[in-house]
Amino acid sequence: MMRLHWPRTLFARLALLLCLGVAVAQGLSFWLTVRERNEATTNMMMGYIEREVTTSVALLDALPAAQRADWLPRLARRSYEFRLEECDESLPHLEVLEANAVRSFEEGVGKQYKLTVHQIIGEHERYQVHLRLSDGMPLTIDFRPMRSVPMSPWFGALMAAQLAVFALCCWLAVRLATRPLEQLALAADALGPDMQGAHLPESGPSEVARAARAFNAMQERIAGYMAERIQILASISHDLQTPITRMRLRVDMMDDEAQQAKLRQDLQSMEQLVKEGVAYARTLHGTSEAPTRIDPDALLDSMVHDYTDAGQDVTLHGTVGHAMELRPQALRRVLGNLVDNALKFGGSAEVHVAPDEPHGGGIVIQVLDRGPGIPEESLQAVFEPFVRLESSRSRETGGTGLGLAIARQLAIAMGGSLTLHQREGGGLEARLALPG
Repeated sequence: MMRLHWPRTLFARLALLLCLGVAVAQGLSFWLTVRERNEATTNMMMGYIEREVTTSVALLDALPAAQRADWLPRLARRSYEFRLEECDESLPHLEVLEANAVRSFEEGVGKQYKLTVHQIIGEHERYQVHLRLSDGMPLTIDFRPMRSVPMSPWFGALMAAQLAVFALCCWLAVRLATRPLEQLALAADALGPDMQGAHLPESGPSEVARAARAFNAMQERIAGYMAERIQILASISHDLQTPITRMRLRVDMMDDEAQQAKLRQDLQSMEQLVKEGVAYARTLHGTSEAPTRIDPDALLDSMVHDYTDAGQDVTLHGTVGHAMELRPQALRRVLGNLVDNALKFGGSAEVHVAPDEPHGGGIVIQVLDRGPGIPEESLQAVFEPFVRLESSRSRETGGTGLGLAIARQLAIAMGGSLTLHQREGGGLEARLALPG
């Protein structure tokens, strides 16, 4: 049997539950209405039989025998008719009158005449009540109980229209109840590295307005905390430049050339770390660069030519083929970091670019190398600030551990994503996906 799948969204779940509940309640109400109507019809028919059939039998008994046959069609009704004939003794005889309608014959006609009741087996319920009139003439009452009254032709359409109205009201109620959650989710998704999230309208029902106020206040607190931390990081990184400059001057005055070279290299590493720290603090706020409509193929071709002119083994494959709204300086910095890493650890870099039409007309840029790669368990960790793998801690190849963190922050600020993947045959693939 096929397994039923529960809807994933809260809107679909609530709408389904409410519509099912309304449908079940409507069906139950319909069933109870029909049942009560049938029972009322049966009770009415029992009283009708006690009065009308008793009167008809008394009339036939009072009429001359020659005139009785002419009166039979006049006395027939929808549920019974009279016949001047003997009973068929081959039919099943009812000793106990189970049907209420049949018992009404006993209570009405049976007070003056001796009755014999037979049940006719067939598709529909049917009985024959036999008696003899005062002159001995046999009389058979062919009785067909009415268990239900035919529905009016407009009743089904009315029930369907009522169910549709209830379902529409349920849909509107669920929509109104879940829309604030959807707006809250969109606002949370829009809260990016720049901490400039969407301000929710503080209106509507009291619960919704309270949640909106709490979310807006939370955004402001988070932005304040992040701004304070970033300001501290930027201040420390900036203030360190002054003592580093003084230390470089003192190193230049040293007589020991061996120690001078070592200290100068240490100072260069410290200066690089300070610069990267300031850059990372800035990228945490995103980039203030406005998107510009540019030709991405021209930008990539220019970058690759700059590397090749410097004697680096960098190649470009593929084209985009159309202009796009991009942030060129941020894109240059991200791609420059990725290409530099590929050259540092692999000796060469392959840049592949292609349009990403299935996902909204964006582009996908891949930077490939044949270096030692990164272990699978560390593919996400290297994006954290100041995280370096053990193999990159040497002074010759080691960095500050901020390059990939800055690259990812810039990619997110541009609305894209940056991921790392292992390559078949060794090496690493850095994949930058940008929206159209």
